[in-house]
Amino acid sequence: MRCSAAAVVLLALIGATPASSAELQPRTVAAFDRYVRVTEQRMKDDPQFLWVDGLPASQQRAVLEALRRGELVIDRLTTRQSGKEIDIPDGMVHHWIGVVFVPGATVDKALALLQDYDHHAQIYAPAVAASKLLSRNGNNFRVYLRFLMKKVITVVVNTENDARFTRDAPNRASSRIYSTRIAEVDAPDTPSEREKPVGNDGGYLWRLYSYWRVLERDGGTYVQCESISLTRDIPLGFAWLVRPFVTSIPRESLEFTLTTTRNVLRK
Repeated sequence: MRCSAAAVVLLALIGATPASSAELQPRTVAAFDRYVRVTEQRMKDDPQFLWVDGLPASQQRAVLEALRRGELVIDRLTTRQSGKEIDIPDGMVHHWIGVVFVPGATVDKALALLQDYDHHAQIYAPAVAASKLLSRNGNNFRVYLRFLMKKVITVVVNTENDARFTRDAPNRASSRIYSTRIAEVDAPDTPSEREKPVGNDGGYLWRLYSYWRVLERDGGTYVQCESISLTRDIPLGFAWLVRPFVTSIPRESLEFTLTTTRNVLRK
């Protein structure tokens, strides 16, 4: 009885606490932008195209073997500046990288899938609830995506994104995708649906930047995605309870996206 009552209280706290309103502060945005700048400079300076190729030899062999067995390899990253972590006041940065390998796939097929934005709601359902290509200029895309995030409670956000693709060589391509607008949706898919004010909502997703790299090699194609997202911080009194709930969503989202991409390309 006591355990059941405690579980009910726990679920109520998890469901209620993150839903309280949070306001995105200019200092939070400035710190996130700094984090992104330092990360992108690291990407630019890295001589290795794929993250796995920069790993120590023994670790690299194990990761490549896992990828060729059809596994998803994922790891958490932390960008530091001059050896120090970059503080994000009133916010949390979630930085993950994942890789899959698809035997027989090509760069062209991978790019066709990633750029098929009008069908992402079908390809990546239920995480992507709606999708639409807003405009295209060469390899630059403006895209609308509605994300559905579910972890005890359900959160829906409308996003607009700027995607830029680069064909680095015949056997490789890359892209960087910036969210340019994110609005949390209240009462989604009902007559009373409305967007909450941008930056004044539950704080589940304030920024989402992703960096894709696709390399055709070893009889197939490696697909890598590095994701950097920004959410609200957690009130100190509830950090032990809510932080695992909040931080699990970015990892699970990347896992789902890469796994789905691999499975579709296999077909």
